[in-house]
Amino acid sequence: MKFRPALDIHDGKIKQIVGSTLEKNLRENFVATDNFAAAEIFFEKKLRGGHVILLDQKKNSRILAEKILRKFPNFWQIGGGVNLENGKFWLDCGAEKLIFSSILFSEKKINFPILEKLKKNFGAKKIVFDLSARQKNGEFFVAIDRWQTLTNFKISVENLKILANFCDEFLVHAVDVEGKKCGIDKKLLAILKNFSDQKIVFAGGIADKNDIEKIKIAGQKKIDFTVGSALEIFGGNLSLEKILKN
Repeated sequence: MKFRPALDIHDGKIKQIVGSTLEKNLRENFVATDNFAAAEIFFEKKLRGGHVILLDQKKNSRILAEKILRKFPNFWQIGGGVNLENGKFWLDCGAEKLIFSSILFSEKKINFPILEKLKKNFGAKKIVFDLSARQKNGEFFVAIDRWQTLTNFKISVENLKILANFCDEFLVHAVDVEGKKCGIDKKLLAILKNFSDQKIVFAGGIADKNDIEKIKIAGQKKIDFTVGSALEIFGGNLSLEKILKN
């Protein structure tokens, strides 16, 4: 179990945003005055395998992502608008792995021909699937298109096993609590703890050290985690030093 850093880019700046407000009534928890400060800290701590996520496709956002990847080669994964056409570009910029999300679906269903093409073009070891989970009628389904569209793909051990043939790890966002610092989604975690075929990184809702401990216990030290708005670097109360002592 390890901490994985995350850098969310929106409108050319490192930010922390309440996920459910991305498309409407945007709520920002944090906006960086120095876009490289956090990246420098994570690099100094040798926290490899974190995520640079483009929350929009504006030119200034893409330029910032490229600069970060080139400054810290083979250190960060890249996600947000990554596809078959631009994947090689991001790898050439220095991305360690490519994170795919909405491209995996067509008409709210998994697009297996796309999965095959991604695997053929980049190799499973370079691929991460971002599954943003939103609850509906007591079950969790993947949300795409900046979390505005709910697919028919249910988060289950069986479905994760199917996708595991095409990727190296999963990044699972608990959308309902993303950016709210209100505690983790224990129901979602209860599903993920039963899957062990691939590495899972759990994101969303972490407010304090107790939440990290819950992930540690439930995940039997196998599920990695990321902290966003609660992190002191991003204006929260949870220090990086305390997290790394976990």
